[in-house]
Parts: sequence; structure tokens; C-alpha cells
Amino acid sequence: MYKNKITQALLLGAGLVVALPSFSTFAAQVPADIKLADKQQLVRANGTEPESLDPQKVSGVPESNVIRDLLEGLVNQDAEGNLVAGVAKSWQTTDNKTWIFNLRDDAKWSNGDPVTADDFVYTWRRLADPKTASPYASYLEMTTMANATDIIAGKQSPETLGVEAVDGHTLKVTLDKPLSYFAAMLVHTSMKPVNKNAVEKFGDQWTKVGNYVSNGAYQLDNWVVNERIVLIRNNNYWNNKATVINQVTFLPIENQVAAMNRFLAGEVDMTYEMPNEHFKRLTKDYPQDVKVTPYLCSYYYEFNTARKPFDNSDVRKALSYAIDRDVLAKFIVGKGETPAYNFTPLATNGLEVEMPEYAQLNQKQRLEKAKALLAAAGYSKDNPLTFKVLYNTSENHKKIAVAIASMWKKSLGVEAQLENQEWKSYLDSKRQGNFDVSRAGWCGDYNEASTFLAIMRTGHSQNYPKYASADYDKAIDDAILAPTVAERAADYKRAEASLANDMPIMPIYHYVNARLVNPQLGGYPMKNPEDNIYSKDMYFIAK
Repeated sequence: MYKNKITQALLLGAGLVVALPSFSTFAAQVPADIKLADKQQLVRANGTEPESLDPQKVSGVPESNVIRDLLEGLVNQDAEGNLVAGVAKSWQTTDNKTWIFNLRDDAKWSNGDPVTADDFVYTWRRLADPKTASPYASYLEMTTMANATDIIAGKQSPETLGVEAVDGHTLKVTLDKPLSYFAAMLVHTSMKPVNKNAVEKFGDQWTKVGNYVSNGAYQLDNWVVNERIVLIRNNNYWNNKATVINQVTFLPIENQVAAMNRFLAGEVDMTYEMPNEHFKRLTKDYPQDVKVTPYLCSYYYEFNTARKPFDNSDVRKALSYAIDRDVLAKFIVGKGETPAYNFTPLATNGLEVEMPEYAQLNQKQRLEKAKALLAAAGYSKDNPLTFKVLYNTSENHKKIAVAIASMWKKSLGVEAQLENQEWKSYLDSKRQGNFDVSRAGWCGDYNEASTFLAIMRTGHSQNYPKYASADYDKAIDDAILAPTVAERAADYKRAEASLANDMPIMPIYHYVNARLVNPQLGGYPMKNPEDNIYSKDMYFIAK
């Protein structure tokens, strides 16, 4: 079993050419002296109503939380974020371009059909197909899977994608470029398989209760929109015998205080996050319930660079410089978050960042630069810049938006009008480019800097700012081909420097993950930096 440093060397290695033996699996690991509770039912507050439960149609964390329990990809993660076997019991490569995955013989769908290599071929072609209109289609380009770019652009047929079923339980993947961390990218939601028969029989209705066919530890039992999603054990899951929790309920609670109150009342076992203003009190009064863990996530605002005046980098820089990130991180959120002057969290594997010049100034000096830049663009207190700031429904997001708007008003005379939209509308507005400035958060899909930096590449499906820079694109392309960790890190440093100079986004802070968790819930992962939580790996301890 490859763990910790060995796994990191494999995923990020300096041109490593390796053959991988079978990885171990991960499941609920109940200590021998632990007595399990009679009732094994988990209730999770999940932030909002999911946009969909189709893995190729979603882009958010709330959706992924549910899909992770329903569908299993080729690989999973353990409690520390290490790669472990999923549907694939082993995989190997000799050049980091051709990868062979050996699927387990006992993997089944919830309807009893076997999970085969053809399921992954069908799914990944579906992801690439422009007809699917997946918000994560560009993810396949990031894997460098053969012909993905041309397929997404409509220049080639999905059947030309570099994935092949050698036989029912052997999958061959061909990449255009060597990618040592390719296997780690397969943890992501968009790469999880869908059942071809269900999708083709029911079309867009395949995600409904009664139509949904899953291959993970759970199956869809009930879905009342804006109220709850209930999952029950999938008895056909290949490792069902190691699963302890019998039922998982996801509640779309957008208000953090409401979620907190329902947790304290015993109605919820795990919150999505915590209300910022209650964090210190909860830490003091309920220390056994508060869990704070590392999180590869960045909180930022993005400019619509296709709209005036945000096509002007001076305007973008002025607004960014005027944000007091120390105040936001310490007092508005205040759970251990760190002020951000670069996009990628500093804890990301293989990252080296040179802080931009404005990060080395004090806030007074930054404000002086901001005023000069805004004046040069033709704005002042007598001719104020006016625009809208879009954010999705959340008291925490609202508090941050109010604070930032106040900073802009006080220091620059800027009039920022706050616009709140519920989750689905907010996502649609961003995808359609219907915003001036928008709140954004990005969490790593795998532990490597490209999971952040690649989304700002020209034409990426998640590049909502419409940022386009030849220098930036070249830095990302060079990083993919870099033969050593040091050279790749240097390329990423160039990319971060371009973002700081062009400012298509305003980094604000790097997250920690803080939530309330029932102390009787065993197996909660305290060291998974991507917050990939699998209900199958947890269990309730008897009181």
C-alpha cells in the first residue's frame, strides 16, 4: 500500500515511471473496543439544494457531497487524502501517458448489473460531448486525455476520446502528454460513472427516485426538493459488508445559524459549515463538537473582464488593493483562515509562490495605490464607480460582501450594490456572464496546483472572469510538461505572478474547514485536505 510521502512522490514525481501494485481499499475501520450504536443513521446539513445529482452536470460542493455516496469512481481517498482503490483494484503505467486500470470483478450497480470498463468509456465520452454541456468538460482537457480538446470543441466525435475497454474489466487510457498525477484526478465527481441504460432510458429524468442507478455504497431512496435527500444502503455494493451507516439524509439548509440550532437540538449530526459570529462561543461551550481541519480551498471575488470597466486592469487592481484581507480573515470569518494574495492555497503540494508586491505593503500603502489607479481610470468620489456584486444565499457570504462593500465605499467612494441569488440561479448567472463582480470559491479537485491554476486558462469552462493571457496559458502548458517538481513549481510561480499582475480575480482568504460534528460519529476524517468525506467510512458509537 502506497501512503503519504510515497503516494505524493508518485502523483507529483519528477518524471517517475512506475508500475503500481494493487492499492488498498478504505472503509469503516471500527476499533475492536468500540461498541456500535444500534441506530446508524447520519443526518448532514448540506448548505443548499443540489443543482442535480448527475455527476457530469454539476460543479458544486453540495452536489459532490451527495454523489460521492451514490457513485464510486476508479479510485477513492482515505481519511488522510491518500489514493485508495475504488472500482479499480489496481492500475499501472510505464510512461505516464498510457494507463491501464484493472476493475474488480465484484463491482455492481444497484440494479445488480456488473460495473464494466464500458461504463467508464461511455461516461467520459458523455463528459466530453458538447451535447452534454457539462460545466466540467474542461476537466478532461486538464487530464490531457487524447483528443479531449477537439471533442469538446466539436471538431471530433466523442468516440475518438483516448479511453478504451480492452475487455469487461480492463480500461486503457491514452493521454496526449505524460501526467504523473493522472490517477489522482480520477477522484473527482465528473469522472464517476453513470449507468448507460438508465441515462438513455430516462434522459434528464434518470436522476429521479426510482430511476437512479448507483454503484456506490448507497442508493437514492427519497428526494423532496428543498427539504431532504435520503440515501439507503446499496446491498449490491462490492464492499457492502464493511459499511456501517445504513441511511444518510442530506438537508439543504442555507442559513448557518439555522443549521447550528438544529445540530444543538440533536436533529443534525454534521453541519456544512459554521456561522462565523458564533465560532468562538461554540469552541468554548461545545469543544467536543467543533472540528477544524485543513482545506484546499480559496475564497475570492472574480471580475467579468468582458464588461467595462472591468476590462481595465487598473480598475481591478484598485478594488483588490482596497480590500483589507487581515480584517476579513481575522474578524469577519475568524476560524483560522489566512489572508490570501495568491489564488492557490499555500499548503498545496508542489507549490512555491513569490508574494506579489502589494502583499508586502501595509494597508495604508495599498490604499494609496488603489486611489491612484482608480483616479487614472477616471473615477473618484465625485465620479464614483458603481457596479453590482453577486453572491449566493448565505449569511456568511453576505457578511463578507457587506464588509468589502463598506471598505470600497469608505476608501474609494465606490458604490457596490449587493445582489443575492439562490444557488442554481447564481451558478446560471456566472455561466451566462450575467454579473459585474461575483463571489467565488474554488476547492481543489486533487492535491496539485493545476487544480486551481488551470481554471483561469483561456477558454476553460470554469473561467467565468473570461481571463485570457498568452503568458499565463504558456506557464500552465509548460507546467504540464515539466520533467521535474522544481521546474513545475517555477511554472506555477509564473502563473501566479500573471494573476497578480492582471488581477482577473481578487484572492481574499484561504479556507479552513470548520463545522459541527456529532462526537459519537466515528471515522470522521480530520486530515483529508480536500474534505472528501465518504459516509461508508464512518460509524456511530454507542453512548
